[in-house]
Amino acid sequence: MTSSDDLPTGQGRSAQDWVRVLAKYREPSTRRSILELLVTLVPFTLLWALAWASMAISPWLTLGLSILNGLFLVRLFCIQHDCGHASFFHSRKVQDWVGRCLGVLTLTPYDVWRRTHSIHHAQHGNLDQRGIGDVLTLTVAEYRARSRFGRLMYRLYRHPLVLFGLGPSYLFLLQNRLPLGLMTAGRRYWISAMGTNAAVALGLGVVIWLGGAAPVLLIYIPTVVVAATIGVWLFYVQHQFEETYWTGNDGWQLHEAALAGSSHYVLPAPLRWVSANIGIHHVHHLYSRIPFYRLPEILQDHAELAAAQRLTPWESLRSVNLHLWDEKLKRLTSFREARRRYGVA
Repeated sequence: MTSSDDLPTGQGRSAQDWVRVLAKYREPSTRRSILELLVTLVPFTLLWALAWASMAISPWLTLGLSILNGLFLVRLFCIQHDCGHASFFHSRKVQDWVGRCLGVLTLTPYDVWRRTHSIHHAQHGNLDQRGIGDVLTLTVAEYRARSRFGRLMYRLYRHPLVLFGLGPSYLFLLQNRLPLGLMTAGRRYWISAMGTNAAVALGLGVVIWLGGAAPVLLIYIPTVVVAATIGVWLFYVQHQFEETYWTGNDGWQLHEAALAGSSHYVLPAPLRWVSANIGIHHVHHLYSRIPFYRLPEILQDHAELAAAQRLTPWESLRSVNLHLWDEKLKRLTSFREARRRYGVA
């Protein structure tokens, strides 16, 4: 068998070849994983305590600490994400229970999310398999075929105030309370959703019993909303960029979709830490069993991957204006461009 080191390099290396190259990075370090968990969970807990204490000083100080703590909640979600991919610990049982506990903090039922997210990984970029775990994206032809009301609803859905304003709060505070997409898939997902709901309700009950409504309004909700908004934005830019990958069943290939349909979001070092390197998303999608703390190592070792699919924060802002998949040009396009090119109202 050909070894990883014997594989072709540069432009000659296919997505399937990269999978074999990346396999050597998959093993997690138990010590490193525990450390990453502690350096996130401990500050998160301390900031919660500081925010609570600050209510006696100023509600604005409390709100500021809560917003800051939203960043640590984002990182806890990213650790939960690694647990869902079985990349954080050697023991599947340990990481599943770590993921379930973190799911109470992130308002995300772990077993439900793990299943829907695995569907996202298995079907991303396939126009014939959309609907679970992705941002709804219509083709130009599908948009044209909709009624005037249907086009209006899609425009509203893709509006930034909905996608990044109302959407994140709806997703984490409301939608996650039910195993949507898996309602008839078995009791396991109902247990996951209802068990998470019960634990969240118990935690909120204790908070209200100790401090009334103030800590819920000034600490809990702002922290969750900030984390949810950042999380949705990160997920959006990971796949919604102009030269992404979409095709039908006939031409779809799993590894090509993973590599070409996921961005390399080039963030400053502090934001890379907060987001647990999830911006190196093209590598993650290509080999999801790699722990997040090993992803930078891959970019250091393989310049081709470091240079691929790069998306800067400034460039990512332009992705907000991309709404439809143009099957003729093989790229995402805006409503305005679709109207100019195809007369789509």
